[in-house]
Formats: sequence, C-alpha cells, structure tokens
Amino acid sequence: MEILPRSFYDRNAKEVAPEILGMHLVRTIAGETHVGRIVEVEAYLGPHDLAAHTSKGRTKRTSVMFGPPGYAYVYLIYGMYHCLNAVTGPGDHASAVLIRALEPISGIVGATNGPGRLCRAMDIDLTLYGYDLTLGGDLTIARPSEPGEPFTIAVGPRIGVDYAKEWVLEPLRFSIAGNPFLSRR
Repeated sequence: MEILPRSFYDRNAKEVAPEILGMHLVRTIAGETHVGRIVEVEAYLGPHDLAAHTSKGRTKRTSVMFGPPGYAYVYLIYGMYHCLNAVTGPGDHASAVLIRALEPISGIVGATNGPGRLCRAMDIDLTLYGYDLTLGGDLTIARPSEPGEPFTIAVGPRIGVDYAKEWVLEPLRFSIAGNPFLSRR
C-alpha cells in the first residue's frame, strides 16, 4: 500500500472527498492491522461553510484544522461517538473530509456504516487527534495495493447539518453508489 502524501490533502476538501473514496483506512493497534475501504465521505469547506466546525473560528477543538493538511481531526459528538476527519488544504485552509463509512477489508470487528460506528470498530478516539496521516504507524490512509473494481460516485447533501442554513443542501456528500456498507440516513 502507498500512503497518501501530504500533497494529496493539500487541496480543497471538495476535490479531495471524491478522490479518497476507494482508499484504505489503516489502523494498527498493538501490532495488529485493521483495514477498511472508504466508501462514504463528506466535505467541509472551511470557515465560510456554516456546517463546518471552523465556521465558529479557531477553538481548542478545531485548532488542528487551522494547520497543515494531512492530519487527523477527531472529535466527540453527543458525548459518546468519535468522528474522524482528514484535514485538507490548501495550506491552513481549515477544511476537512469526514470519513462516514468503511467496507471492512481485514481485521475489523463491528459495524462501520456510520462515522461513530467506524471509529468504534477501528478504535479511533481523541488520542488520535492531530495524528499525522502521512507517516504511517497507528493511523493512515493509503492507496490499495491492487486496483479495485471501477465504481460510480453518488453525490448528495450532507447528513445532520440542518442548522447550516443555505449550506444544508450543498452536494458535499460522496459515496460509492450502491455499496452495502453506506451509512443510514
């Protein structure tokens, strides 16, 4: 597997999101490797995007998003579910791609059809906040060794951002059409 370089992330989230589909999320825990194929994502475009956490400015929670691309932005929702995002650019643009669903490839036990579920199945929590995804190690995103079957990308509005005014219906959710591991609406 080829780890995605920082240059992959150093672009607008709307460009990165569809291109990250089909890549592998790789989590290593105590020498054991867990791999899932990314099948659903959402793009968050930065402070001007009212659905993005950075729309409220730089906070302790969002500080990693105001830095260079290629780092993990992990946060907790509802006090119980972790969500994983890959910080994107260009530069310190404060944008990210939320990983919404995985198709299990190896070593994964548990559901991966939703951002909280996949984080639970992959043991991703706040200890990985700010982790450099371009170095390998405990958490990374990589191109699969073998090219997969071609797929069609479905595009639609993001889920759960009803508070985001005119941004609610923006077509910023990307998925592998028809994949059985997509999250539920």
